Amino acid sequence: MTVRETNRWHGVSAVALLAAAVGVFVGSPVTLLVGVVGVAFAAYARTATPPTTDLELTRTVSDATPEPGDEIRVEVAVENVGDATVPDLRVIDGVPEALEVTSGSPRLGTALRPGKRAAFAYRVEAVRGEHAFEPAQVLARDFSGAVEREFELADETAITCTPRLAATAESVPLREQTIRHTGRVATREGGTGVEFHATREYRPGDPLSRIDWNRKARTGELTTVEFREEQTATVVLLVDTRAKAYLATDVDDPGAVEHAVRAAGDAFSALLDNGDRVGIAAFGPEEAWLSPGTGTYHRAEARELLSHADAFALEPPTGTFYSTLRMRWLLRRLPTDAQVVFFSPLCDRFAPEVARRIDAGGHAVTVISPDPTGDATPGQRLARAERLRRLQSLRAGGLRVVDWDADESLGVALARANRRWLR
Repeated sequence: MTVRETNRWHGVSAVALLAAAVGVFVGSPVTLLVGVVGVAFAAYARTATPPTTDLELTRTVSDATPEPGDEIRVEVAVENVGDATVPDLRVIDGVPEALEVTSGSPRLGTALRPGKRAAFAYRVEAVRGEHAFEPAQVLARDFSGAVEREFELADETAITCTPRLAATAESVPLREQTIRHTGRVATREGGTGVEFHATREYRPGDPLSRIDWNRKARTGELTTVEFREEQTATVVLLVDTRAKAYLATDVDDPGAVEHAVRAAGDAFSALLDNGDRVGIAAFGPEEAWLSPGTGTYHRAEARELLSHADAFALEPPTGTFYSTLRMRWLLRRLPTDAQVVFFSPLCDRFAPEVARRIDAGGHAVTVISPDPTGDATPGQRLARAERLRRLQSLRAGGLRVVDWDADESLGVALARANRRWLR
């Protein structure tokens, strides 16, 4: 709590005395009266006392557990529980930094008599994470405005926004690094499946349904049809959460990391729905790891991790990032049969190196890169050209890269890339 003088009446005493002197000298009653009134006001201001702080604040929200993008109505009421009037009261609510006010105002200016309440309301847009409201900042002045008291009024209020994991893509294209369970990833091996692979000489014990009876009728040879075998995959979704990845096209864009986290949630849901074993990891100063798995409980764990882990915070990390140690940590944790989907804007030299090292470690890598670059200035155009060069370098090295414009659906971008890979 701070009490201070506003200096609102600073210099009034001198002016009032001067006016009174002039009034006496020239014999003007009006000028003399102005000087006397001024002296009276200055004297009152000097004897002013700080206003009361007997106030209570109540804050309510329309939805404490919204979905991302939902608008939440916040209502704030301030009540004077003391026995003195607050003639000049100003309140600024403690809106969480990550929440944007979409309508209304989180500010109030009023006078408040004893036992009375004043209320105001505004709306904010929900974003991923847990957001606690700060105490409201209050400024109260006395009748003269010469003295003010600044203090805080708290009412514990929090909004928890946990996105639902829903796939916007029908499937996520994967590489041929699989485990020995039937699934959806086509391999180069013959076996059971739906896509024709080859024919071979009949062996005793082959199912009659797989004998090529047409060839038998034409040539008399007994052959067996093999289909391209499909197996499940173990996939780790790796999100680049280094400070250098926190880039955005403009002030209204949530940024590359936020796009990457949302895309990881979509990909996780799509892969899990298709029977693959999926895990999540963060590549940044803060550690985050969810081992590959399946099932409803695993989905709930992923939702909690992506929504509330410090590693996926909305603001850039401030901790020191040790790239060599983090790379060793990641490679030790990756299962031997896991492939990696790496989400990164690829806007610095080290990001492509991460993908290459993981691929060299025996894990097939697919890069999904949300594009945060613009073309409004020469600097932005240069940054875009450098990023495109990095993407081309990765493709030349045999890695799959999806250049994703976050304005379009991830599913559309993946489908287009998959058609290109299958040519």
